[in-house]
Amino acid sequence: MLEKITGTFSGIIRTLSGKSSITEKNIEETVEQIKMALLEADVNLRVVRRFVNSTIEEAKGEKVLRAVDPGQQFVKIIYDKLVAMLGDKKTDLALKGPDTQSVILLLGLQGAGKTTAAHKLAARLKKDGRRPLLVACDLIRPAAVEQLCVLGEKIGVPVYKEDSKDAVKVAEHSVDFAKKNGLDTIIVDTAGRLQIDEEMMAELVSIKKKLNPLETVLVADSMTGQNAVDIAKSFDEQLGLTGVILTKFDSDARGGAALSLKSITQKPILFIGTGEKTEDFEPFHPDRIASRILGMGDVVSLVEKAQETVDQEAALKMQKKMQRNEFTLQDMLEQLEQVEKMGSIKSLLDMMPGLSGQISEEQINKAGMKHQKAIIQSMTYKERMNHLIIGPTRRKRIAKGSGTSVQEVNKLIKQFEKTKLTMKKLARNRGAQAKLMQQMGAMGMGGSMPNLPKGFNMPGGFKF
Repeated sequence: MLEKITGTFSGIIRTLSGKSSITEKNIEETVEQIKMALLEADVNLRVVRRFVNSTIEEAKGEKVLRAVDPGQQFVKIIYDKLVAMLGDKKTDLALKGPDTQSVILLLGLQGAGKTTAAHKLAARLKKDGRRPLLVACDLIRPAAVEQLCVLGEKIGVPVYKEDSKDAVKVAEHSVDFAKKNGLDTIIVDTAGRLQIDEEMMAELVSIKKKLNPLETVLVADSMTGQNAVDIAKSFDEQLGLTGVILTKFDSDARGGAALSLKSITQKPILFIGTGEKTEDFEPFHPDRIASRILGMGDVVSLVEKAQETVDQEAALKMQKKMQRNEFTLQDMLEQLEQVEKMGSIKSLLDMMPGLSGQISEEQINKAGMKHQKAIIQSMTYKERMNHLIIGPTRRKRIAKGSGTSVQEVNKLIKQFEKTKLTMKKLARNRGAQAKLMQQMGAMGMGGSMPNLPKGFNMPGGFKF
């Protein structure tokens, strides 16, 4: 989502970091570039003015102009201002203990992704040890109730629904249902409209009065840009928001909503939807997003994502196999599947220092990993365990079965053999092994990576 603004900010940071001294002229020129980048990202004008004025004021101080490393000092000021703009620190949901019921009321316009966000939030809370209940109070949109039921079943979370047209009564009865069944977190999916109207607001006000929710959360579409800020203000005036969930954060939107919401509404962004899968739902960390925008990556989120998806015991076994030079195509398939679980290659690259904002969607060979998986899956188990038996006839069969070409099968096997040879050479060098493991983890064993410029450095010192 923040690709364009990240590219601009990364360029600014690289320029500043190389300067041994900072003058008032440097500061003014840099701030002007930042101002244009923010405006192009559809950030609210008032927010841009505040950001620019406070940055200039602090950057022109004696501390920066005479600092030992003024370039880095100026970068730190920009980073701090971005974090403040995004909300200073991560905000958690304010929920009661497990011995009672906590109500979360989700609001938003039609098409913002409320129902999807509701099930993602429920899945996350369930993983955290809570017992959620989804409540189908969107009785306006066709098939909304059915959609929530399907999503609830998918994640193993009960859905409360009634054959009724009275959303207020459905919401009220859901609390009794939750008490009887020992469910501690009630997530209410409400109806939306294409635009805010009196009827919708009246219904939401009535539901809120009946439920007295701990959290009244707006689900806003990132792609609406500054309009998301206006929508948030309207809902807040009539219902009193406690926070915002931004959906479609992985889209090609310019980022104006994320960069404007907190400053204008004073309501924190709680979560962001980063993809279509249930697990593509993350807490919003202002400091980490600011780091991504500046091209510094987000190693903490990357490690957390790896910890959530990678089986530590299996990873240790894999490492031992590599040390003994027993790595097989079956192991390679498992590696590819682990990388796939962590999310899109683009999102992973954006978390890596030096790569954030440097690679566009067009540069990424999205089909690469799928083709690799298809090729290995078209092999017999015996072939995966011993690639040496895969002769010309077998390669033709594998290519046909995977919908690829013999050349692609040859390329994969050659790549695999090269990796095994490298492992053998590095068997006694643990430091070099660590680098190889890092490269493999980042690359998903190769082919799925983007066609980066020649000489481009990956973390760990590897070049393309």
